[in-house]
Amino acid sequence: MAYVFPGEGSLDYFPCRYGASRLMFRGPRRSIERPYVAYLGGTETYGKYVPDPFPDLVEDQIGIGSANLACVNAGLDVYLSDPDLMKVVRGAAVVVVQIVGAANLSNRYYSVHPRRNDRFIGATPLLKSLYPEVDFTEFNFTRHMLLTLLSVSQDRFEVVADELRRVWVGRMTQLMAALPPRRVLLWMADHQPPMCARRTRLTDPFLVDEAMIAQVRPLATTYVEAISTPQMMLAGLEEMAFPPLESVAAAGSPSPAVHRHVAQILAQVLEPALQ
Repeated sequence: MAYVFPGEGSLDYFPCRYGASRLMFRGPRRSIERPYVAYLGGTETYGKYVPDPFPDLVEDQIGIGSANLACVNAGLDVYLSDPDLMKVVRGAAVVVVQIVGAANLSNRYYSVHPRRNDRFIGATPLLKSLYPEVDFTEFNFTRHMLLTLLSVSQDRFEVVADELRRVWVGRMTQLMAALPPRRVLLWMADHQPPMCARRTRLTDPFLVDEAMIAQVRPLATTYVEAISTPQMMLAGLEEMAFPPLESVAAAGSPSPAVHRHVAQILAQVLEPALQ
């Protein structure tokens, strides 16, 4: 385990590519010529600020290479819009899919960047007519835009949120159907999936609730919930590395203890599946 103390600067994530995809992933690059587990997900799976993210820890425990194909702030569109990457994903022995939020998806109300899904590209005429008092040129990121819409009108926000929930289920269904037969669906958060994501529950994964997961869960071989406690979130913070200006973001990220917890759960699921 590498110990890197806050203030010493950023980690070297050893950026690498897989196949013909233009996307950069966390390395060092693993061989895709022999059996490997592919990990899809967002910032948590990528392991930002953490020297040893859970895909690496699982690899150490089960002895099978872990291709970490997660992207910081990824939505589902980053995978569905990259056929070259999906070729790599389909070659995996098992695919672990982290449940990511519903904000970073192109939909009837707005579009996002195809590779940087958290980047807000623009509002459609439908959203502009729903929120005529909002200047959408002020937004660069989806979360900022959505939270502003919520503050302006909770009722109108629910119209957009319902669209995002519907699109999320459709895109997740599409993604899961394109994966190899052995698929693990991972809920990684500090709480269980809420029974209702409306208005009061906007923590990550953003807008995703129990009913949405129930619709896609049958498409997975295994469904795993890795719930971190407040104690886990605080444990091992001295092992994280980040620039001083990113201290707030780092404090809200899963700690090394959380990654160890997730790895332990996944290893128990993956090891027998790969026998």
